[in-house]
Amino acid sequence: MQAALASVADPERAIGAARFFKTAPGEYGEGDRFIGVTVPATRAVVKRFVALPVTEVAELLDSDMHEHRLAGLLILVKQFDRASAPRTRDDAARTRLADFYLHAVRRGRVNNWDLVDASAPTLLGSYLVDRSRDVLFELAGSDMLWERRVAVVATYGLIQRGDASTTLALAAGLLDDREDLMHKAVGWMLREVGKRVDRALLIRFLDENAGRMPRTALGYATEHLDAEVRAAYRRADRPATAGPA
Repeated sequence: MQAALASVADPERAIGAARFFKTAPGEYGEGDRFIGVTVPATRAVVKRFVALPVTEVAELLDSDMHEHRLAGLLILVKQFDRASAPRTRDDAARTRLADFYLHAVRRGRVNNWDLVDASAPTLLGSYLVDRSRDVLFELAGSDMLWERRVAVVATYGLIQRGDASTTLALAAGLLDDREDLMHKAVGWMLREVGKRVDRALLIRFLDENAGRMPRTALGYATEHLDAEVRAAYRRADRPATAGPA
């Protein structure tokens, strides 16, 4: 599979990807390496290797190359989807895949925002639809940025099934997160609550929390609302600069 990815790699694209994913010292993707394969090309290769054993997926996830890790995660997603098909549902396989994924997360192998976003909603969110969500709150309390992002983005799998409760609870606890990538993730999931579950739930959350939300999170959460509504919430987002009462 690595050879198949190498055959569609572009060294020039790899240079641009390294800049885009902030791999310089001190940046969130510090040290990540790329071979220069587009996401559509990676997905096309993955289709040929869907049955790859998890022992070999583990080797992909342990690779220094970003695209190898992405390909491994996309294989897990496809395997989970197959194990979730109504006619051939295999709960044991779903559990094995979810556990394998969670172990990879905790080992630091799901370590950039695109890797998280391509995997967490299915491999953790969908798996937890009818299970305890305690693990998401554990991840949300981690010192590791990517574990916290997995916690929030995984709730998209719940949102798709009409359940916003975990998203709202996690979002309320993460409004003071120091990382802009978390502000984006929280705002994104709140926006999806309003679009896919119930706009009133989003409005209630904003009414209660807009004044302490980071501007990025607030912007993402409100971007589909009317301009006047967005402006009203932006005005509420200035408690630190307001004059004395």
